[in-house]
Amino acid sequence: MPQDMPPIGGYEAVQYKRNLPSRGLFRPGPLIAGGALVMLFGWYKLVVGIREQNELAREKMWGRIHLIPLLQAEEDRDQVRRHLADQAREKELLGDNVKVYHSDRFVRPTFGVTPGNVTKD
Repeated sequence: MPQDMPPIGGYEAVQYKRNLPSRGLFRPGPLIAGGALVMLFGWYKLVVGIREQNELAREKMWGRIHLIPLLQAEEDRDQVRRHLADQAREKELLGDNVKVYHSDRFVRPTFGVTPGNVTKD
């Protein structure tokens, strides 16, 4: 039996790829450029947002720093009021002011206790 041989001049070429032109924005170059532009815009907005947050934090900190003397004065006035009320209460109960620390120097109280129900019997 004789072997089958190709036709003289060979077989036709097999078309294995499509013959479509690559047009429009779907080429790799414009896609990569568009993605890069979107990412660049995102990084720009991120940096601007971080700078704005830092500025707001700095402004908040300086606002608190400038409020400290006012809050300290308010606390001092409240402490003087409480101290004078305690002295008046001691004088009423004991008849004389007793110095606990045996010193003329003012000692800042570390805590304050305010009773809930005070009844006078």
